[in-house]
Amino acid sequence: MLGTLAAMAVQRNPPPMTADERATLDGWLDFYRATLESKCEGLTDDQLRTASCAPSPLSLFGLVQHLAEVERNWFRRVLARERVDAIYPSTSDNGRDDGFTVADGAGFGEALATWRAEVAASRANSAGRDLGATSPYGGGEVSLRWIFSHMIAEYARHCGHADLIRERIDGAAGI
Repeated sequence: MLGTLAAMAVQRNPPPMTADERATLDGWLDFYRATLESKCEGLTDDQLRTASCAPSPLSLFGLVQHLAEVERNWFRRVLARERVDAIYPSTSDNGRDDGFTVADGAGFGEALATWRAEVAASRANSAGRDLGATSPYGGGEVSLRWIFSHMIAEYARHCGHADLIRERIDGAAGI
């Protein structure tokens, strides 16, 4: 168990404002990844398990697990066509392996390391690929450009959730 994550000192760099498309997309995705991690900074495992508000069980811990699953899905399963299992098998009524549910006894340090490993795999799998490169998906094709755009939207949405959850825990708010 990791306890308090005070020593993380997450480095958040603003995305470049005059770069080419690839650097802009990479910059925004990395900015939101760092934003998510910074929202977890300085909290205990118990605080990271704190649900947003009833009836939702959404927590910062669950968001990190969920985004590890999302990274794995888009950059490994879809883009690189890797055959990898779910990290957090479904325990929900909907049967989806979405990662939102935090198992009893799970430690945040392990979840954070797993998320970081999936981010590293995502970067490796997308490096050197053209944004127009496509992979089979849903009976058609999906481009790396679309995957980047989707991931930025996914992180932006969940970083908003993370901001509200963090404010509920200890009053810390903002970017």
